[in-house]
Amino acid sequence: MAEIFSSEHKKSCSNCGAELKYKPGSDQLKCEYCGYEEFIEQTKTSFEELELEHYLKIVGENAYTETIELLHCKNCGANQHVEENYKSLDCIYCSEPLIREDVEKEGWILPGALIPFQLDVKKAKSIFKTWVNGLWFAPEKLKKAALDAEGLHGVYMPHWTFDANLFATYQGERGDYYYETQRYKTKNGTQTKQVRKIRWSSASGSVKGFIDDILINASEKKQRDIPAKIANWNLSDLVVFNSKYLSGFVTEKYTISLKDGHHQSFQEAKNIAYSWIKRDIGGDTQRVSNANIKLTDETFKHILVPVYISTYKYSGKEYRFYINGQTGIISGVRPYSFWKIFFLVLFIVIIIGVISIFA
Repeated sequence: MAEIFSSEHKKSCSNCGAELKYKPGSDQLKCEYCGYEEFIEQTKTSFEELELEHYLKIVGENAYTETIELLHCKNCGANQHVEENYKSLDCIYCSEPLIREDVEKEGWILPGALIPFQLDVKKAKSIFKTWVNGLWFAPEKLKKAALDAEGLHGVYMPHWTFDANLFATYQGERGDYYYETQRYKTKNGTQTKQVRKIRWSSASGSVKGFIDDILINASEKKQRDIPAKIANWNLSDLVVFNSKYLSGFVTEKYTISLKDGHHQSFQEAKNIAYSWIKRDIGGDTQRVSNANIKLTDETFKHILVPVYISTYKYSGKEYRFYINGQTGIISGVRPYSFWKIFFLVLFIVIIIGVISIFA
């Protein structure tokens, strides 16, 4: 199950006493009541890459550096941590009310870095509304939902990143294209055509290089996967983790362990190695028969990336929409209005009938 929580690190406004929340696109906290702003002071100048082998063997894949409180959603299984100042809160994934009596304590590996939200909820709402208004045959209830900012939640989603030095030896074949002229008969006589063929030659060698930031989504719930369209993050915007950036947002806890994330990253590293090998072989096409891949000096980070999520129920089905909180790109599976499509088809049939009568 996905595990999500809101930051429990609250800071009060020194002017009016209300809670300060992170101001997207800045390095500041802001009071929504009196407008007071306060800078987020960075305790570190750069985020740390943790040594993977040491962490897995000595510290352990399930070692925690902080304990958090989680509320369990009985409908979809998600867990959220709720700030004390929330009088009520619905699950960001299925909109069911959360029950305070279900609170449980769990631990997590503290993030090393995050990409702060660059869009505030007002901007995200505007993007969502524009997108919905541009959808053909969208139900009117969906368009009304686009006007409801309460249904739009800002969520920091967990990812692992892995770095390593890669070295690989390989055996394979290099393919070079060449063309032969072939004759064939037609009704008009004999003609010729150029047929492409491949000349194969043996190839072997080695490649090496540094792999930087293989990104692995650390949430395992398939129905909550981030659409590929929005899952492009500019990691150069990563900043050192500071819990103040979480203020006012929900944060999901990873459910894919560091060890499992590392296993997934090796497949990505393998794909990178094969692309390097094919480039090293050269020619027009390549075949790799064997590759011995070795990774050394592996490091990792636990990072958080910003996403706005809106959940909408229509005709007994649940639809979810996502906005990249860094770039503003939006994606989602949308419902269609049966009656809008029905009346359009009916209108077209009537028009065709009228035209046929007077033709």
